[in-house]
Amino acid sequence: MGLFAILIGVGVLLMFYLVGIYNKLVRKRSMMEEGWSGIDVQLKKRHDLIPNLVNTVKGYATHEQETLNQVITARNQALAADGVKAQTEAEGQLNSALANVFALSEAYPDLKANTNFIQLQQELAAVESDVEKARRYYNGTVRENNILVESFPSSLVASSFNFKLGEYFEIETVSERSAPEVKF
Repeated sequence: MGLFAILIGVGVLLMFYLVGIYNKLVRKRSMMEEGWSGIDVQLKKRHDLIPNLVNTVKGYATHEQETLNQVITARNQALAADGVKAQTEAEGQLNSALANVFALSEAYPDLKANTNFIQLQQELAAVESDVEKARRYYNGTVRENNILVESFPSSLVASSFNFKLGEYFEIETVSERSAPEVKF
């Protein structure tokens, strides 16, 4: 009778331990989804500013229709992107297109001095900062989730209940990847 009670006790403890791991996996997955939702909100704000920026630039840079069309196309692709990987690629293309628009302001001094253009640049910079914060939070939750999904013994529970590794959200921009030029 004593050995049977010990086995039942060990079984109950093991069951509570596995339930604890399962609940932790659910919590990490939910935090990841919450983090992605934060990124999505910030990207929507960013996407909503772009038509105003394009319309402001159109008034000054009428010869630059191709550049403006690239921005609109990139924005539409970013809006239609589904999933972390597709969103990462679309946002990278949008960043490149926006960089071209901001480069136009150097060729058009009236545009560069336009208060609407300046305000839109400031709003986009603020949203970019918010996207960066949301991205850091999300990527932190992905890291925590991935550690739990890949670690033993939680990996056994994760694979049994189909918990997946999260994908990191990394927007690559030319300015982030290129080395700064130092002149003396």
